[in-house]
Amino acid sequence: MILQGIRLADGEQNVNVRINNGKIDALTSVPIAGNTADLQLGFDDALIFPGLINSHDHLDFNLFPQLGNRTYKNYTEWGAYIHQQYKPEIERVLQVPLPLRIRWGMYKNLLCGVTTVVNHGEQLIIDDALITVYEETHDLHSVGFEKLWKLKLNNPLKKHLPVAIHIGEGTDEAASIEIDSLIRWNKWRRVLIGIHAVAMTGKQASSFKGIVWCPESNYYLLNKTAPVHQLKQHTTILFGTDSTLTGNWNIWDHIGMARKTGLLTDDELFHSLNSNAAKVWKMNTGAINKGKDADLVIARRKDHAAGFDSFYDLSPADLLLVIHQGNTRLFDQELLSQLASGLKGRGFSLIRINKVHKYVEGNLGELMEQIHTYLPEFSFPIEFIDHQIL
Repeated sequence: MILQGIRLADGEQNVNVRINNGKIDALTSVPIAGNTADLQLGFDDALIFPGLINSHDHLDFNLFPQLGNRTYKNYTEWGAYIHQQYKPEIERVLQVPLPLRIRWGMYKNLLCGVTTVVNHGEQLIIDDALITVYEETHDLHSVGFEKLWKLKLNNPLKKHLPVAIHIGEGTDEAASIEIDSLIRWNKWRRVLIGIHAVAMTGKQASSFKGIVWCPESNYYLLNKTAPVHQLKQHTTILFGTDSTLTGNWNIWDHIGMARKTGLLTDDELFHSLNSNAAKVWKMNTGAINKGKDADLVIARRKDHAAGFDSFYDLSPADLLLVIHQGNTRLFDQELLSQLASGLKGRGFSLIRINKVHKYVEGNLGELMEQIHTYLPEFSFPIEFIDHQIL
């Protein structure tokens, strides 16, 4: 596949990209001459950027509505409250079979241009994943909720894996103390990747390889977010959404909120979604360079916006093409004539999102129908129209 005439989202230059065997094979400012077997796509006024890396989600928790009705001191207070006040709502969602919940969690991300999601929780069994579900971690929920966390943290059989853990998710003294406790009990000096870190100081951050910033979740629970403008001096900042228990389904809303805080520069926020995450998680993606996995998103540039404004103004409706490891996973209806010859025999769902039509791989309508048999009140953010074999 050859992609011609697209502008880099973090620069002003136009580039052309060739994809071969799931990798980026060439990146150049001059047109690429292909052979008759190459699928060539031309674009007008479009952006290209690495597929987004969502560094924190719970894929099986994305059928939940946001739960909570006030500001909490910390995650343990919130957890106890929702299990008392929202027990029927929680039970209704959990009756949906796990594979269906996981599948929707992947689609939630794919529809927004996420090509890699770091799932936090138990290892999942996933067939035919449409995006990369990264689970090469040792996940501990938190100091407050993980039983025997000290023993698990110091399990010598897992010391080669990075530890991903919710930490400092609160505004009270307890949230700060638990960070010190985690650092002190990390006897093997394992790689720590903290999630949320609202109560964290720069000194504490220096004990972590990375911090996953989830601002929308933080503001929803705590009305405060992590001081990433300080933490970034001591560690690497990644970006995450958490699940719909505490945030909107649409990562672009989270990104927009993050930008408004001004805690990271536009460049820093952009790289928290790609190259920074790829470096911390040790992935061969997150950049548009030769040899990298072909995880790419092309989007319509709105109103000829310049610089990073064009990237931060995006929404799912603006995505023209989502490529995961060289495979077309989602595309705008306007590209159907260009793509059809290369997608023969593959099944795609025609959907409508914000009055715009997209094709997304798989039978999304069947999944929605199955979920509705268990949870009829759930409102999907898209309208399914038809499933087609191209």
